[in-house]
Amino acid sequence: MKKKLTSLLTASIALAMVATGCSSTKESDTKTTTTTAAETTKAVETTKAANPVEITFWNMFGGGEGDFVDQIVKGYNDSQKEVIVKQLRLESNEYYAKLSTALSSSKGPDVAVAHVDRISPFVKAKQILPLDGLASKVGFDLKQVSDSNIKSVSYDGKPYAVPLDTHFHMFYYNKDLLKKAELLNDDGTPKLGDLTPDAFKKTLAQIQAKVPGVQALAVNTPYFQEPFLNLYYEAGGDILNGDMTKSAINNEKALNVLKFYMDLYKNKYSDLNDKTPWDSFHSGKAALWFGGVWEAGLLLNDKALNIGAMPLPAIFGSQTHWGSSHLLVVPSYVTTEKQEASAKFMKYFSEVGGKTWGQAGHVPANSAVTTSDEYKKLPYRNLFIEAQKTVKFAPKTDKYTTIITTVSESLQNILFGKQSPEDGLKSMDKQINDILTN
Repeated sequence: MKKKLTSLLTASIALAMVATGCSSTKESDTKTTTTTAAETTKAVETTKAANPVEITFWNMFGGGEGDFVDQIVKGYNDSQKEVIVKQLRLESNEYYAKLSTALSSSKGPDVAVAHVDRISPFVKAKQILPLDGLASKVGFDLKQVSDSNIKSVSYDGKPYAVPLDTHFHMFYYNKDLLKKAELLNDDGTPKLGDLTPDAFKKTLAQIQAKVPGVQALAVNTPYFQEPFLNLYYEAGGDILNGDMTKSAINNEKALNVLKFYMDLYKNKYSDLNDKTPWDSFHSGKAALWFGGVWEAGLLLNDKALNIGAMPLPAIFGSQTHWGSSHLLVVPSYVTTEKQEASAKFMKYFSEVGGKTWGQAGHVPANSAVTTSDEYKKLPYRNLFIEAQKTVKFAPKTDKYTTIITTVSESLQNILFGKQSPEDGLKSMDKQINDILTN
């Protein structure tokens, strides 16, 4: 409408000029029009800056991870004046209960962190938004995100989250302890020999003999589902069958992995009663550790610790291993204005904040970050990227949370002698099938 009125006005002025003998517009008139348009644009921008959109960001990151997120949020808020991100950090053990309540009641965050294995119920209940349209609206090219990450959050061809990273376990080793055990190569890598279950146990036996008083391998017994899945996936195992209608966990592969770990405890290569194995490794009381990439800042940045890292050894035949991912989601109840503001923040977190997030140890999902010289200069990150390529995400079922809780509890019963491995797997199998049919 403005263009039409402007055209009519211009035509009228031109006719008037012809009638009075004028053949052109005065230079001063042109300047006046230009100045007015510039002033209008400036006024709009000033209004936006004076009335920024405020969004609430929920996450569960504590400790060192929380410090990195604080940097990212502050960096975004300082970088522009259109959006203000207010952060609410919740305790990790209560996070999903509160997020689920918020999504059900349509009252809570405007953007929130979630894990890849927790979003299926939210997608099924239509509690979070597909993000392809929003990303396009704010100029965020989701093709920057790795294929495996995008596929992990896509349902019916639409991405329902922005993956921030992939996280998984690396094989950390204490170089000083391995040197005492005569198991350190000249280049600082471990001498592992043949990678079979029996050969690996011989390596652990040598550490035990040469360096008494430390665990050869600290095992994450409190969260044993993760080290179990690492080797079970290496062996080619699955939790569910292909169409996710039945359990697929009661088999020889799972039994062999369980017996392997139980041999480690039996021979005192690992301490079954160690409630904080991550601390045991960090304090030099264990030579080897299957630890998270999120521990990289703590373990690899302190040169005094003299710790190295490599992808998990293929003890059971392949490099496939457990992995998960942190995501950003937007609840369905969020207003259109705040949806766009949230999308702008997600774009920044991925493209700019990803460089900061990579320092925490997580492998950023944005390929522009992982291919940057800045990221590659971080210690062992070339090996992190190598290990990221063979992660196996959880099956995309809305019942996964209940399933993995059952797996975790059943594994604890097996480890602490309440059930034999055979009976434990049989019971686990039945419980998972009951979950899937109810």
